[in-house]
Amino acid sequence: MKILRALIKKEFFQIIRDSSSIIVAFLLPLVCILIYMYGINMDSVHVTIGIKNDDNSPEIAQLVNSFSSSEYINSVCSNDIKDLENKILRSKLKGLLIIPNDFSKKLERGQSADLFIVTDGSEVNAANYIQNYTIQIANQWLSNSKYRATPYIVTPLHRCWYNQEMNGYFFILPGSIAVTMTMIGILLTALVIAREWERGTMESLLNTNVTRMQLILGKYIPYFILGMLSVIFNLIICIGIFNIPFRGNYIVLLFVSALFLFASLGIGFLVSSVLKSQFLASQIAIGVGFLPALLLSGLVFPIASMPKFFQHFTKLLPPRYYITFIESEFMAGTVWTIVFKTSVFLITIGSILFVAVYKNTDMRLSND
Repeated sequence: MKILRALIKKEFFQIIRDSSSIIVAFLLPLVCILIYMYGINMDSVHVTIGIKNDDNSPEIAQLVNSFSSSEYINSVCSNDIKDLENKILRSKLKGLLIIPNDFSKKLERGQSADLFIVTDGSEVNAANYIQNYTIQIANQWLSNSKYRATPYIVTPLHRCWYNQEMNGYFFILPGSIAVTMTMIGILLTALVIAREWERGTMESLLNTNVTRMQLILGKYIPYFILGMLSVIFNLIICIGIFNIPFRGNYIVLLFVSALFLFASLGIGFLVSSVLKSQFLASQIAIGVGFLPALLLSGLVFPIASMPKFFQHFTKLLPPRYYITFIESEFMAGTVWTIVFKTSVFLITIGSILFVAVYKNTDMRLSND
């Protein structure tokens, strides 16, 4: 019992002296709880749609105002249909409502009047929300208008862009490529340098004439090749086996994927070079890499439904940009505005991380 008590006492002293144990035990769960508490919202609110009103009737103007006063929809009115369509293409709008010029006249005659709803099918949940919200707002307006004697005669005509079948797999599977690349780029590489230090092989490397740049590139290149092979494998699975439609350009897709992998490798190697512990590196890699890619990238939960703080925070996460790009590449084709924006961000963040890895890679043997 004396030996057992001594071991227990020693472990408590070790936990107190080792701050990494405190971080893993308390800080990491706290971050996860805060994300689940304040960052995740399964209800889609404040979805932005465009409205083109071709009917100049004052009653129809009240219908347009009903959308602007809704707590679920933000409306943008414009008479330029091309501008609204381009905003849908650039993901600035999630849908488009077109009110025909004979809408009020048909209601006055007691005929069925049509509302044209265009939605972005690359986000199935948002498309369903927009369709349901639009019908509810239109019917509520109709019940309080002078046309209330003929309720529910508004017939919405729904057209879904990019994903006519409203198949959720068409955007989930391409988005999962980003999660897979994050796993390879961050979680695995986070253990590389830490494993070298724990096994003592780093000391053997440092006794040679290897330079810091050679050491870093010797770690980057193998995992970069592995990551690109994973991208190709995922593309074969998605397109060849599951028949996910691809409307973009393969060269553009591989180029931007290489940039995303470059940024992900930087995060993993930075964690590994700073911590030098496999256990702690793996835990932190999950916290800063895998979980944000899964929860805060827009793949599972709409970013527009998150609090403002998390909406701005996601702008710092590479998976958010890459998932937007890859879903656009599969569903809508190559949108050069998204390609340029994503490429610039990934090049910038990847270069910053590479410099940080270079600065934090210790080339000196410890005194121990």
